[in-house]
Amino acid sequence: MKIAITGATGRVGYPIARHLVALGHHVMTLGRRPLPGIAHQPWDLTGGPPELTGTDALVHAAFAHIPNRYRGGEGDDPEAFRARNLDGTLQLFAKASACGVGRIIYLSSRAVYDGYPAGSILAESLPARPQNLYGVLKAEVEDWLAAAAGPGLAVASLRATGVYGPGAPGQPHKWRDMFESYAKGVMPRPEIGSEVHEDDVAAAIALLLTVEADRLSPAFFNVSDIVLDRRDLLAAFNDATGNPRPLPERSDPATVSVMRCDRLRGLGWKPRGITGLQATVQSMTSG
Repeated sequence: MKIAITGATGRVGYPIARHLVALGHHVMTLGRRPLPGIAHQPWDLTGGPPELTGTDALVHAAFAHIPNRYRGGEGDDPEAFRARNLDGTLQLFAKASACGVGRIIYLSSRAVYDGYPAGSILAESLPARPQNLYGVLKAEVEDWLAAAAGPGLAVASLRATGVYGPGAPGQPHKWRDMFESYAKGVMPRPEIGSEVHEDDVAAAIALLLTVEADRLSPAFFNVSDIVLDRRDLLAAFNDATGNPRPLPERSDPATVSVMRCDRLRGLGWKPRGITGLQATVQSMTSG
């Protein structure tokens, strides 16, 4: 399959591109920087849409934001944030459809559920209820894409929770700063939330690229795996590094809104679960 992917040099996009290449797909990255050994076409969300004729599928993982922030990622320029991430995305999707691309996979976010009370069970049947501009834009793109689906165009939006893993080469993983400060004696505040490994996100996308088109309707898929208490994360860090520091207090799991992933699991998706965390932290802290 010939697949174009945006955001392939990013923390989440890179593992997706790597996974699709490993499966034998013909991958072309769309972005400002190429990846070694992979076909590339220069493009960004502020420019005109790229040429996609002859492409079977598009995976859109790019998102423009201020560094290290998604919610609140607009900074002091919400108009530009909207123009890049809504207008730029919809132009890309319209071009893909016009070029005959048969499948579009959009990396959305659990932020579309932020308006539900803490402790809610987030089923895929729930309507979006965003609370911030990030979630609003994700939900608007989801709606546009779902409306565009039809004969010749299959679509899916992945409402992903927090993504962890080594990430892209040369970029810090999401917990680096916390690990470093904790090792120096700075106790982080207690926290608990849902997480999914980057390779499990990539596996979900690979699955949705190849499953029968009629199994993508409705077009929304939750992507989540473990509920991770920061205490357990730092315990894994201590085990991996021999760090002797005490651990933070445990958080209340009742405050977590758990995402049900029934639709992906029904297609055969099997994330690694809590048992994969220790090995992942070991890989993050080695060297």
